[in-house]
Amino acid sequence: MKRLHWMRNNKAWVLLGGLALMIKLVSFFPGVVEKYYTRGVYVLTSKAQRLLLGWLPFSVGDLFYAAVIVFLIIWCIRAIRALLHRGQRNVRWRSGWMRFLFALLLLYVVFYALWGLNYSRQGIAAQFGLSDQEVTRQDLDTLVQLLHNRINRDITLVPLGERTLLSDRSLLFKQAEDAYRMAEKAYPFLDSRPGSVKASLFGELMNYTGVQGYYNPFTGEAQVNTTIPAFLLPSVVTHEIGHQVGYGMESEANFLSFLTSRQHPSIHFQYATDFVMYAYASGMLFLMDSAKVKQYDRTLHPQVRKDFAAYRAFYKKYENRIEAVIDWLYGSYLRANNQPAGERAYDEVVFWLVGWYKKYGKEAI
Repeated sequence: MKRLHWMRNNKAWVLLGGLALMIKLVSFFPGVVEKYYTRGVYVLTSKAQRLLLGWLPFSVGDLFYAAVIVFLIIWCIRAIRALLHRGQRNVRWRSGWMRFLFALLLLYVVFYALWGLNYSRQGIAAQFGLSDQEVTRQDLDTLVQLLHNRINRDITLVPLGERTLLSDRSLLFKQAEDAYRMAEKAYPFLDSRPGSVKASLFGELMNYTGVQGYYNPFTGEAQVNTTIPAFLLPSVVTHEIGHQVGYGMESEANFLSFLTSRQHPSIHFQYATDFVMYAYASGMLFLMDSAKVKQYDRTLHPQVRKDFAAYRAFYKKYENRIEAVIDWLYGSYLRANNQPAGERAYDEVVFWLVGWYKKYGKEAI
């Protein structure tokens, strides 16, 4: 009887606990997640979010996060004041912790219902028939050589004077969405309409964390840090839209950036993606054959080497101790969501790229 009485008085706890348990159980069945959540529930909820908020010129998600941060700061200040003025015995610790745990449980349910279950879907492996098995040194060498040749060709076609156009946010976001429209003709499941890509309000601040962009599951907005070097922006935008259309894994979002940019009429999009993919592939090959990578790097076009130098200098300017903590926290988050490599999960796009050229030929790279 006492248990029934507790359940009647704690209906919200029971409801949220039941939903959390159901979400966790469903996550163990990728086929179910793929069919009923990613291609069903998520399509409807994410499109509704983008339809509702995508037309607004500012980031609603960033305002939401800012409000939460302010609330937490005020809550902490009040808690400290209560402790100092009332004494530890008179502070209602139990009720405070219960409210805190309830908020965490609510956050868990909302996050995984709106987005998080995509971490448990079948994804690219099933849709494109690609393997994510370990690759050999020769596989990596072949991939790096292909990307090396592409990036050296790309840069000769890039009108450097036009790079300033990438700072035109509306044009950049439209071109990125167009990239998905073109890819959608061959792969209907890449439908990203309606669009909802926003420049983050935290741009400069994000540089101190190393974050280039993120997807906000609570508002359906793809957030982009537009203060990073302009030549990288096409890759970042197409990556974030990849999350928006339902790909949780960082390696998969990277692969969609590659796939959607490959046939884009703007050479800026092709160059940005090839630049990033070369960095990932050469970084992985470096662990196996550093001499070979140094040889590839030495034969990069002078402008490509300048871009790499500019990229390193940009982030060196923002290096700080907090970034290491954030990297650890985010790496832990990724490991908790089916990405055991943590921050290295981004690099695993290399597995998909190797699988892609093995399936469709080297010219597909």
